[in-house]
Amino acid sequence: MAFEPPQRLVRALGETAPAGDDWLARLPGTAERAVARRELTVERVQVPGGRSSLVVLVRRADDSPAVLKLAPARARPESERAALAHWAGLGAVQLLETDTEDAAEGVLLLERLHPDVSVRSLPEAKALLEAAGTLRRLWVEPPGGHAFETVAERTGRQAEAMRATASAFGEVAVLVDAALAARAELSAAPPEDRLLHGTFRQSKVLAGERMPWLAVGPDPVVGECAFDLARLVRDRVEDLIASPSGAATTRRRVKRLAESLDVDQERLRGWTLFRAVESGVRALRVGRPKDAELLLEFAGWL
Repeated sequence: MAFEPPQRLVRALGETAPAGDDWLARLPGTAERAVARRELTVERVQVPGGRSSLVVLVRRADDSPAVLKLAPARARPESERAALAHWAGLGAVQLLETDTEDAAEGVLLLERLHPDVSVRSLPEAKALLEAAGTLRRLWVEPPGGHAFETVAERTGRQAEAMRATASAFGEVAVLVDAALAARAELSAAPPEDRLLHGTFRQSKVLAGERMPWLAVGPDPVVGECAFDLARLVRDRVEDLIASPSGAATTRRRVKRLAESLDVDQERLRGWTLFRAVESGVRALRVGRPKDAELLLEFAGWL
């Protein structure tokens, strides 16, 4: 079978690929070797798929369904592997193998969920409730001696990129300054030590068999829970922006999610601001002005 990467993946990786990166060119060969090594039967490549990895629906030698996932090193697949192993299926997709010869190539074999059924398919209020409940199960103590990136480290890198973008796009300078000030204030408190999903949103929660909903696609980080919850606040941002009551709805959402997960409301608001501005200026930097406009308008409500 030809392992043709979906156009969504090609475009997304094209925005972030360093000069000389040939991961996409090597991907068909990597996929073929991974399939042969495990004696898998390929059903299909998941389309449109994600923005950072190739997802292939397969069957194992015993005919049980599974997912083969392949990601470039910059997507930190080994960090994902370590987090999934630590969660051991509680709230997240199950890792079906721990050590493989091709782990260095970003290959993961995962439990098959229902790839076309996410929490996002539910009515908004129900979707937020189910997503929040899934997220709560993931917030556990990280393993001893872990190598996960911390919230301080990740947001520090992001802050540098935000400053550079603000210099090039002066119109975002005020929001960037506000976001960086929020980060500085939030980072001054003693850090909370929880393993976080890192990129959690409704579309990252899929229907399963052994549990109704399970999280997929973590970019794990260690830190405070409010950071993880902040990305969920802006879910369905396009609907919020289109609504005349979008700003009020956003403020109610912050309050409701903070109360339901026992997270400080002001810290959640602050991290929501930082993460929305960071995503907005990144979209601007890579040439997605419409996405940037939505995210920065949303950030202005906070």
